[in-house]
Amino acid sequence: MSATKNEVEETIKTIKQNETVDKLIDNEFWMAIGSGALKIAAIMVITYLALRLGKSAIRNVFKVRSRSPLKFTERREATLLKLLENVLTYVIYFISLMTILSTLEIDVKGLIAGAGIVGLAVGFGAQNLVRDIITGFFIIFEDQFSVGDYVRIGSAEGTVEEIGLRTTKIKSWTGELHIFPNGNITEVTNFSIHNSIAVVDVSIAYEENIEEAEKVMQELLLNLPQKYEDLVNPPELLGVQTLGASDVVVRIVAETVPMRHWYMARMIRKEVKLCLDEHGIEIPFPRMVMYSRKDEEEIHPSEEKQRKLESE
Repeated sequence: MSATKNEVEETIKTIKQNETVDKLIDNEFWMAIGSGALKIAAIMVITYLALRLGKSAIRNVFKVRSRSPLKFTERREATLLKLLENVLTYVIYFISLMTILSTLEIDVKGLIAGAGIVGLAVGFGAQNLVRDIITGFFIIFEDQFSVGDYVRIGSAEGTVEEIGLRTTKIKSWTGELHIFPNGNITEVTNFSIHNSIAVVDVSIAYEENIEEAEKVMQELLLNLPQKYEDLVNPPELLGVQTLGASDVVVRIVAETVPMRHWYMARMIRKEVKLCLDEHGIEIPFPRMVMYSRKDEEEIHPSEEKQRKLESE
């Protein structure tokens, strides 16, 4: 009985070995492997060419749009260009992977159905991630802010370094990098969309002629746009803002290109100071005047009491 069983096992083993050898020496087997390898290589080459052509087409579309009357800002174009290239890359890679799996005779439909079920389960457990991606999508396409804009989000303020579908990165002027999940961005202040306003207060001494000082400053302000390209219009002299303890404060406002108001405020202060010095108009400095209500010979009651105690 045992001998017969061993003989059967040896016979089965021999048959399998013969089938393996026959398969290895079968021309059709090697032809199938070669054909599959060529198909995979062709798919990879087509994927590479499709990526190159697709990215080139996207760039050409943006070049054509740049010459049309309806234009995006350069920062928004750079953001959208990068986003579309990433989406194109993911789509082409996915199609290429599915095609390769089909070439290897793997059931792609079953994988897609299984991936859909897994994705549904992950979606319920990753609602914050889905919210971040959806919010990031609308931030980009609604042009709420773009890479390079100066924004304030919550307590953070700085330049937008990167906008992704999940997170946004902001770099403050002191070097800190703030990373926000897009779903947590509920309020944004964008300083880079519209022109900025520089506000400069100039102090004039009470002893000076205010009308003369205003006339001198007005002549200076009219010529500043020729010197500084960041000025949209000539700065405007509003007049006397406040009457201080030792000075008269005159206010100047100037419209500048976005985010250049700090620089222009410093330049206007410098120009006004040089102009006032040139015309001999004094900018006030703190002064203290002391008055004595008693004569030098009068003795304070406390000093008189102290003398009596010393005499006793």
